[in-house]
Amino acid sequence: MPTPTTSQPSGPVQNSRPRKPTLAEYRAVAHPPGLKERRSGEHWAGRLYMRDVSSRISRHLVNGRLTPNHYTWIMTVAGLLSGPALLVPGIAGAVLGAVMMQLYLLLDCMDGELARWRNQKSVVGVYLDRVGAYLADASLLAGFGLRCAGVGQGHGATEPWWAVLGVGAALCAILIKSETDLVHVARAAAGMPVIGESASVPRSGGVALARRLASGLQFHRLIGGIEASLVIVVVAVVDLFVGGGLTVQRVLVVVVCAIAVLQTALHLASIMFSSRLR
Repeated sequence: MPTPTTSQPSGPVQNSRPRKPTLAEYRAVAHPPGLKERRSGEHWAGRLYMRDVSSRISRHLVNGRLTPNHYTWIMTVAGLLSGPALLVPGIAGAVLGAVMMQLYLLLDCMDGELARWRNQKSVVGVYLDRVGAYLADASLLAGFGLRCAGVGQGHGATEPWWAVLGVGAALCAILIKSETDLVHVARAAAGMPVIGESASVPRSGGVALARRLASGLQFHRLIGGIEASLVIVVVAVVDLFVGGGLTVQRVLVVVVCAIAVLQTALHLASIMFSSRLR
């Protein structure tokens, strides 16, 4: 997950750091203090396990010819493929979709780690990282809608309304990310300084309470690609044992779409009632 500074050169960057760093040496640079504690910038799966996995892999790539931005492009492709993967029939498609999202998360960790170690941070890297996040979540949710419609599942004629629900959830996921990113756009256009995470707390007591309740329930995580992919595997297994159809998965796509619509409105309200635009 790169951070913006200067333009990114191509190929390996020569610096005073070891060419074959130990894991401890590598993590001291690639995982700076506070990285895993970021509330909005670090996924819980990264804190829980993926940072440990990614650093063990990326430290062996520090002298490779691929730049961090190359890995961000590969990350984006992996995220995009999560949707089509769900169209593979049966439980195999659900598992493959989850695997692609885990690969997406792995590469999302690796690109930033390599950028920090090789001092190849860039604005382009940040932009590509955000584009990849938009596309990955949207692809997974839209693909799930198509799966529930029966596309590729061998359950007879397709039922397009299920696809509409999945695409609707995907659009809402994009809107939610846009609402967050447009805060930074608006502040930059107004010449205001970069905002801290504390400003995201709503100023209104009622809205703040509603936000805490929603955060405690964690229902919004169902529209995140990584979480949704894991839940899809679970419900696909349940469907396998209750008749081999798509009944439980279709219930899930209704729930996901409803949560996505609600969260889009709540997230916009939380921004408007916070200090982010002041």
